Amino acid sequence: MGNPWRGEVELVIDGQPHVMRLTLGALAELEASLDGDTLVALVQRFEAGGFSTRDVLALIVAGLRGGGWQGRAGDLMQAEIAGGPMAAARAAAELLARAFMLPEQANGPV
Repeated sequence: MGNPWRGEVELVIDGQPHVMRLTLGALAELEASLDGDTLVALVQRFEAGGFSTRDVLALIVAGLRGGGWQGRAGDLMQAEIAGGPMAAARAAAELLARAFMLPEQANGPV
């Protein structure tokens, strides 16, 4: 289980639990993958419910990389994510929220 105090979110991929976390390096990599878009625009898309599967994949990859994973986006194309696309989208949104959460907010639901 991910540690919310550290901004961690767990995602099960191919039957293996992975801890995701948006470190500063992972955020920089994420922003670079957005093709000129900003993190603020990404957050706004998630808040408005207008995010794309590309947004979800970019967040999952960045979170996995921040958690120590050495893979690439292409490695996830055939992967089985427990809970399917909805679980992936939920985990991506939670990951994004936890990355910008104040420490006193980490106790409550995301």
